[in-house]
Amino acid sequence: MKFGISYSTPYHGIEPDALISYARHAEECGFESFYVPEHIALYPGATVGRFELPPTLPYLDPLDCLSFVAAGTRRILLGTGVLLLPYHHPVVLAKRLATVDVLSKGRMRLLTVGLGALPGEAKAVGVDFASRGRRADEAIDVMRSLWEGGEGGVGHAGEFFAFDDLCQFPKPYGVTHLPIHVGGSSRAAARRAGRRGDGYFPGGSMDAAERAAQWELARATAVEAGRDPRALEYTRAGSIDMTVDQAEALAAEGVTRVVVGATATDVAEQREEMAVFAERFSLV
Repeated sequence: MKFGISYSTPYHGIEPDALISYARHAEECGFESFYVPEHIALYPGATVGRFELPPTLPYLDPLDCLSFVAAGTRRILLGTGVLLLPYHHPVVLAKRLATVDVLSKGRMRLLTVGLGALPGEAKAVGVDFASRGRRADEAIDVMRSLWEGGEGGVGHAGEFFAFDDLCQFPKPYGVTHLPIHVGGSSRAAARRAGRRGDGYFPGGSMDAAERAAQWELARATAVEAGRDPRALEYTRAGSIDMTVDQAEALAAEGVTRVVVGATATDVAEQREEMAVFAERFSLV
């Protein structure tokens, strides 16, 4: 099993030195990957599930943040958890992702995309909230087409995006296209992961039976789409104080990666939490 670490700027802060120190320490501890979330804009009353998000929460742009982290680290993989795919134009996003991957020498490999749960956020960027799922599906296809396309260019004619003979270089670092994991808390997200994703990262509060059902649905949908379900990675969020037995139980469910985050507000205590976790799981 692989272990990633998350950094949420609303809770860990936006101070550059603290961010890079956290990332470097995670790398030194042996964590495989570094994840950041996204919100483009908030507003009073914005609610996700039962939780209201204070509009002053400071979310850094995830790709700019990961570029900064990449410049200050050497090995750790870069991830989003999640990037709100329908709110980005896929032609521009494909270029940005390939750029980060090239400049980090192949570390932009854990892009996790979601649909977003705030209607006001969708409206602010001109996206119809009701059709954002179809828009995300098409965006995935567009990005992969651009990454795979050669000097003759590629075309696309879809519901939301259209272009002819388009070329986009540079390509991702040493691969045909970047992996795209799907995040979400619904069966629709699980089906999207099976049809188009390289992995599934379920979120939200759901019971064990629903989690198991969604993972099985992702695998079954992959089979229906003519894809190998064994190739799907299964990422789950976990607690930084999780035990080895708890991790082994997740592995038995098919989980291939667990992402945890430091809970302390004090920087020294955060470093200690990461070091203790790394020692418990022999990451180095």
